[in-house]
Formats: sequence, C-alpha cells, structure tokens
Amino acid sequence: MILVDEPLWPARGRLWSHLVSDSSYEELHVFAEMLGAPRRAFDRDHYDIPDMRFRSALWLGATLLPSRELAARLRAAGLRRPKHLNR
Repeated sequence: MILVDEPLWPARGRLWSHLVSDSSYEELHVFAEMLGAPRRAFDRDHYDIPDMRFRSALWLGATLLPSRELAARLRAAGLRRPKHLNR
C-alpha cells in the first residue's frame, strides 16, 4: 500500500510530503513514476513530494496518514532506512 502524509515539511520555499510503501520499494518507484516524481526525489526509503503533487497522490490511490503512523508502518514493514545506517 502507498502511504502519504500531509505536506507540512518546509524546504526550498514550499511544503513537502513523504510518500512511502509498506510493501516494497518496487511498488513505491512505480507509483512515484505514475505521479511524475523524479527518481532524484527518492531519499533512502521515501520520496519527498511537493504540495502541488499531494492531491494527485491521493487521487492515484495513496492513503493519507499522520507522519508518525506513516513512519511506524514503514518500520513495521522492515523498509525503514535511517540516515545513520547509510544503506
């Protein structure tokens, strides 16, 4: 399942959301491509998507979750890649 949080994270003059999969990175990459997110937006275990793509992500079927729940689901799926591990 593809999950997204609200665009609340400020950077580069806009707000950003996190887009993740609780199934596989393959599923995430396919969804991100359909959304039009460039591969360079992938950061270890998620895509950073700008607020202008948030509604499209929901329309394509992403499930909206609070940020904490999104992170918990990512960890539970074994797909979390923290910065300090550099995997």
